[in-house]
Amino acid sequence: MKDPIITLLTDFGTEDHYVASMKGVILKINSRCKVVDITHQVVPQNIEEAAFLLANAYSYFPEGTVHLAVVDPEVGGARNPLLIVTDRFFFVGPDNGLFSYALKREKVRGAYCLTERRFFLPEVSSTFHGRDIFAPVAGHLTLGVPPKAFGQKIHSWKTFDFPSPIIMGKKMVGRVIHIDSFGNLITNIERKQLDLFVGDQPFHILAGKKRINGVRRGYWEVKRGEILALIGSGGYLEISLREGNAQKMLKAKKGDGIEIHFDRRR
Repeated sequence: MKDPIITLLTDFGTEDHYVASMKGVILKINSRCKVVDITHQVVPQNIEEAAFLLANAYSYFPEGTVHLAVVDPEVGGARNPLLIVTDRFFFVGPDNGLFSYALKREKVRGAYCLTERRFFLPEVSSTFHGRDIFAPVAGHLTLGVPPKAFGQKIHSWKTFDFPSPIIMGKKMVGRVIHIDSFGNLITNIERKQLDLFVGDQPFHILAGKKRINGVRRGYWEVKRGEILALIGSGGYLEISLREGNAQKMLKAKKGDGIEIHFDRRR
């Protein structure tokens, strides 16, 4: 690959040596490789959050990018190490559903169970496949090693569905699926779903006990310290606090319900 890129997404944090070790393995194999961090602050063992964050970032990279993601509660266990090839990208990591959301937007050309140990480090730890299996495989991919060389082709892998909002009578019920570093509550309600449900009717949003009237175009439409709802950069309904932290104000947590109600006609 010309100007190869590998992205990293993990739940390892940045206080320990884990991420640096993976980068070292990659660069030792291909020193021309650019390694880009998506995040290492995924809540530990939270595969669903990792899948959501990856799906919101991967497509902005050049075609041919290798997306290496490791959130792996079953490391060393029965789950398979996985390489998935799509029309545009490579995905390397554990077969535990981590790539579910991204792959819904991609055309899969092939999937492989990583079994060829010649592409691993000489000694494979039962607790650090990110360094010993996934990082070296990603590095060798950027050197042009064909995907079929890494192991047996497979025809199925673990997936889970993105949690869709539910329509209950005259209300739509979603939930908070991610809280970003600003305290914005990102829901599973997409713009198209919201528009289809409310049409041109006036509506309000219930976040806990807080009522929010309609959706704003941006933060500038409310005063400092005022709660608002808007469609965020990922295309999902978000609950935010201008120049503040909506999570702290609402005492919210992931999984909390968010309801869309029509206003009563006068």
